Amino acid sequence: MPTTPEMSMDMTTVGDTGLLDTLQHEVAVFARRAEQTRLGGVGQVRNSMDRAAYLLLNRLDTEGPMGVKALAASMGIDSSTVTRQVAPLVDTGLVKRTSHPEDGRAVVLQLSPRGLARLEEVRSSRRQLMAELTQNWEPEEREVFCSLLTRFNGALSSRMSAPGVPGADEPNAS
Repeated sequence: MPTTPEMSMDMTTVGDTGLLDTLQHEVAVFARRAEQTRLGGVGQVRNSMDRAAYLLLNRLDTEGPMGVKALAASMGIDSSTVTRQVAPLVDTGLVKRTSHPEDGRAVVLQLSPRGLARLEEVRSSRRQLMAELTQNWEPEEREVFCSLLTRFNGALSSRMSAPGVPGADEPNAS
């Protein structure tokens, strides 16, 4: 059955107003808490890597070496943003810039051994934090939460990449 704008407004305003208000509030609180702690983990590693660096290093680890444009596209952000965010990672030796094997003019970004070691250190610390935060949860609850959060992030990412959406040019958490 097709829905009209009025019908979709009814679905989100009449019966679910309280639930949607709670959801938007909890998402806002989560965003603030995540930014305050950067979900940085525990111990000495806590707050030791910003979100942009973590996401870039993680993407290079999972997808392998790639050019700036490909990295930007895979993360849903602008090439100039990637260039700006990668510069300190190159300066600190976490990322290597090399020439493209087929086109010497193009630059390929690659996670360095030091970058991989640092990423693993941060991942381990963050994993420990997640374990602590969910220690009283059942394994099924962790799975459901991960599934729903992944679904929510996917929907948010799709919305942010839609043409004409305000803020769509801003970096997302991909």
